[in-house]
Amino acid sequence: MKRKKNALLEKLNAGKNVYGTCITSTGPMWPGAIKSVGLDFVFIDTEHIPLGRTELSLLCQLFKANEITPVVRIPSPDPYLACQAIDAGAAGIVAPYLESKAQFVDLAGAVKYRPLKGQLLEQYLNGSKPMSPRLREYVNDYNTANMCIANIESVPAMENLDELLDTQGLDAVFIGPHDLSVSLDLAEQYDHPDFEAAVKTIIHKTRARGLHIGIHFSLEPERQVKWMKEGANIVVHSFDIALFLQRLRHDMAIIKEAAGDIAAGGSGENLVV
Repeated sequence: MKRKKNALLEKLNAGKNVYGTCITSTGPMWPGAIKSVGLDFVFIDTEHIPLGRTELSLLCQLFKANEITPVVRIPSPDPYLACQAIDAGAAGIVAPYLESKAQFVDLAGAVKYRPLKGQLLEQYLNGSKPMSPRLREYVNDYNTANMCIANIESVPAMENLDELLDTQGLDAVFIGPHDLSVSLDLAEQYDHPDFEAAVKTIIHKTRARGLHIGIHFSLEPERQVKWMKEGANIVVHSFDIALFLQRLRHDMAIIKEAAGDIAAGGSGENLVV
């Protein structure tokens, strides 16, 4: 039986940009709201957000029902966690803080070679055992909807970047700007020339291999535009709580200023979170 393909990956492979945001809330109205904005995917982060398997599965199924691709970041670069997220309904898997070739190969094995595991999978991955054409066809079809994404967010990962990006089965890279800035000893200095040079290097090397790339920023949308001009084709913009606070802070400042409760142009100290 031929399986449904990954609409997000097909759009990227067709040379188009894709747009998404991070969702941390499990509220049932979010999928419909996100669909109304016209986004292609949601980034569901189980590394930093306390989501259980049942909640994750519910979110994935709701978003898929609304034709929005669920991309899930697992808590650690563990192939078994990757398989669990796919079983929950994830169409894209992001593994955090990858730095070694072995981690990349394990991730690709979990995402692109399911349901193979153990010694046999290891032999197929390291090339010591050839895969029969029949099994290859089955595995490719079985995993056709799975997207393999690696987080690049450290200096060691950058130092190994050429080797890492050559991993068979890798589809895309997400840059983690906060962790990368800290690793560079430039914590949150996102406009520092050395940070910008690092991001440019990752983007250019990734795109040169025909892979897709995005960077997750919760700051001004102009930053997304800037990195798209450098070659980023996946926009992972902000997250629900940040967007809610930004708009609420803006609106409440207008209301309180009109009421005389804060000075003109103030933001209100009680609004700072």
